[in-house]
Amino acid sequence: MKIKNICCLGAGYVGGPTMSVIALKCPEIKVTVVDLNESRIAAWNEENLDNLPVYEPGLAEVVNEARGRNLFFSTDVDSAIEAADMIFIAVNTPTKNYGEGKGMAADLKFVELCARQIARIAKSDKIIVEKSTLPVRTAETLQTILDHTGNGYKFEVLSNPEFLAEGTAINDLLNADRVLIGGKQTESGQKAIQSLVDIYANWLSPKQILTTNVWSSELSKLTANAFLAQRISSINALSALCEATEADVDEVAAAIGTDSRIGSKFLKASVGFGGSCFQKDILNLVYLCRYFNLPEVANYWEQIIILNDYQKYRFAKKIITSLFNTVSGKKITFLGWAFKKDTNDTRESASIYVAEHLIEDGAEIHVYDPKVSEQKIKADMRYLWEEKGLTDQKIESKLKQIFVYQSPLEAAHQAHAIAVLTEWDEFKTYDWNSIYINMYKPAFVFDGRNILDAEKLASIGFQIKGIGKG
Repeated sequence: MKIKNICCLGAGYVGGPTMSVIALKCPEIKVTVVDLNESRIAAWNEENLDNLPVYEPGLAEVVNEARGRNLFFSTDVDSAIEAADMIFIAVNTPTKNYGEGKGMAADLKFVELCARQIARIAKSDKIIVEKSTLPVRTAETLQTILDHTGNGYKFEVLSNPEFLAEGTAINDLLNADRVLIGGKQTESGQKAIQSLVDIYANWLSPKQILTTNVWSSELSKLTANAFLAQRISSINALSALCEATEADVDEVAAAIGTDSRIGSKFLKASVGFGGSCFQKDILNLVYLCRYFNLPEVANYWEQIIILNDYQKYRFAKKIITSLFNTVSGKKITFLGWAFKKDTNDTRESASIYVAEHLIEDGAEIHVYDPKVSEQKIKADMRYLWEEKGLTDQKIESKLKQIFVYQSPLEAAHQAHAIAVLTEWDEFKTYDWNSIYINMYKPAFVFDGRNILDAEKLASIGFQIKGIGKG
């Protein structure tokens, strides 16, 4: 099938950038991104490209070129579904916070709603593409819903997981290591796979496009994120040992990273990983292993999450013990709230959990992040406390311990300590002499990303403490 019209359900961090690049590279295909969130669609249609709902380097330029030509953002979901030859599902699949599988299994209610809506609206054959991160055999579930609730039309379900790293998503799309497409091994399934291969072939080489059966594709996504997170938790586990033995974790990482069998990527010690994918996908993997009665395998993967939580707690505890075993009433400045640099995404950010530990000990948290708003920061904390069952009165009281600034110098003024939680490049360029002058002494800096020049800051007078630095 020659694809002329694409619809994407979901205008978030996956759907927006992915469809923008497809539209850019395939000008002959009409691409419509739909979402029920009116304010999000309005932001995608904003004339001022600085106000796009997703911040990614290079995204504004891509949207600017394709939007209005063959890239459209709309809340008219039904019309987009009806017109499309191919429909991407890129809706949120959070970890369940209720019922069976609570705290581990993926919540597929939005995906199921999409399938039922497609089946209800479709007036022609469609190719359905799973873009959301989903547990193994979800394609089978989608196929069952579509076949039994549709109007007699034929649906082919493909798995096409995203392997984007936030902050480099546009480059990841334009210069992908690989695009993975899974489908049924039937004649119609192979034709559907080829339709999607032909789209990516507009800018990627054949060796970059891998095809598999649908279950291998679904499991590959979970496995890729589990392996990457495993490397981070491994080096973070060693960072604790480095601090106890006066070894330097960066030197250890450099030494082992030169081994070609290991490699140097994802060996950067930090306060812990965040983002929408790593924790969610590992928990999903753990749940699947338990479901299929593989407890030893489940326990192995779950340890990655346990270690990551420990790293965030350890960082917060180091701040408290260094500040003479109390941070009550003390001003702790957070540089960074996003889970990594070059994104405004804060999902599962280490900042949220470090802030929680410090607020529990009475600290005032003063935050500066170049891309994250005060509204978002407070919403993150409110959500966490609501999940823990705190009353509105208690939450409002705790929110009064959080202050957000537009200027890093103002955020650090008369602070007892600064904690670097996100590796924004601009933090390295600050006038640290001026910051030091206006802080309480001793002036502590806790570098949760090991990005600052420790020797330089020490020469100024700072008490600087990094991750994995003895």
